[in-house]
Amino acid sequence: MSAATNGILGHCAHCGNTLALESWQLNAISINEAFACSHCHKALQLNDPKQIKRFKSIDSLAMLRASTLVMVCTTLLVALVMEWLGMLSVIEQLNFSLVAILIYFLVVRFARHRQHMTLILEAAKAHTD
Repeated sequence: MSAATNGILGHCAHCGNTLALESWQLNAISINEAFACSHCHKALQLNDPKQIKRFKSIDSLAMLRASTLVMVCTTLLVALVMEWLGMLSVIEQLNFSLVAILIYFLVVRFARHRQHMTLILEAAKAHTD
C-alpha cells in the first residue's frame, strides 16, 4: 500500500538514519508520545521547543489552500460580472483573472515549501510517575 508523502522527515538520534514519518508517527509527535524507530526499533521523541512550534504551525496552513481557492473563484466571478456590466474590458478582465490565478499558485507553493521539514528526534526519556 503506497501513501502520499507528506514532506516531514525524522532523523533518528540512535542510528542516524533519516526516515519518512508515517501518519501514526506524526500523531504520536503531536500528542508528545514516544514511538519506535523503523530501523533500530528504539524509542524516539520530539523534545526541541522550536521544532515542536514549527511542527504545530503546519495546522495553520491546512485551510490556506481551500480559503485561497475560494478567494480566487470569487475574484474570477467579480471580474466576469464587472466585464458584463462594462466596467472592465475583456483584456482587463483577463489580466485580473491571470493575476488571481498566479497569486493562488504562489500561495500553494509557499504552503508546500513550509510543510517540508526534517525533525531531529531525540532518545525518549524514561516515563516516571
